[in-house]
Amino acid sequence: MNTSSSDHKNATKNLKVMKQPELGIKISELRKLKGLTQEELVEQCNISVRTIQRIESGEVTPRSYTIKTILSALDYDLSQIQTEESRVTKEFKKLFLLEIDDSKEAGFLNRQLTISWISGVIYFILGFGEFTLDYYRYFQDEILGGNVVYCLTKLVTLLSLIFFFRGFVLSGKILKNYLLRIVAFILIFVGGVFYTYDILSLYVGEIDYQVVIGAYSITFGILGILLGVAVIRLQNALGTLAKVTGIFEIIAYGCMATVILGIVGYIVLTPTIILEIILLYKISEMLKAKQKEIDIE
Repeated sequence: MNTSSSDHKNATKNLKVMKQPELGIKISELRKLKGLTQEELVEQCNISVRTIQRIESGEVTPRSYTIKTILSALDYDLSQIQTEESRVTKEFKKLFLLEIDDSKEAGFLNRQLTISWISGVIYFILGFGEFTLDYYRYFQDEILGGNVVYCLTKLVTLLSLIFFFRGFVLSGKILKNYLLRIVAFILIFVGGVFYTYDILSLYVGEIDYQVVIGAYSITFGILGILLGVAVIRLQNALGTLAKVTGIFEIIAYGCMATVILGIVGYIVLTPTIILEIILLYKISEMLKAKQKEIDIE
């Protein structure tokens, strides 16, 4: 048996092993890399546009001859189809997880997530100032800058938190992660309750600070652990980033939930928030790419 015949058989075997919608994703990727529309591709393959559409969407598994004809028109080496896992292939697999087929919708969600990760940056920066104000209030019995500065800091921080975690609500909706949606929504609500208390307690009396700090740590700790579990479930779309972010969230919020290890949790929370911001940024970029893909079609 000569080498050419052996390669041909291996390629045919690889075509059979490859499953839908992986094959459709690969063909879509190669077509876009060549800068071809579906109509331009079918002209070279002598098949219908509807057939190409159904193959790329994973609705049908075409005959080996049809696949070979398409890949040949795309100048693709058949022997690589099972072994190659290019960066672009991975990106297109992620895009297919976004069940959005409207360019305006993708653009709108991208803008909303952009607002969210920018709010995350603001929330992260304000967190250092807020921590300082709370430290002096609860441990030094002093309000730095007076009530006005304290209240404004709390209000702006609350607003940034709401827009930041709204990004996770939207991400849960986009990526069909209902646990993420629910937990993020509850975190927004609970955050509003605690921040409102911080402000009102300046004027109507306050509960013992140890009780407040304990309630805050336990509540956010439990919800944060659930958030970490939900984020880890995003691995199919975001890979290692989702896994690492989720693990950091579980560690940080888990320490907070114990109250005793709360200070450790706050320290770990710093890189955790940075990872969360990056996570939302990545989803935003995926939506931007999805919008471009839809516009090309």
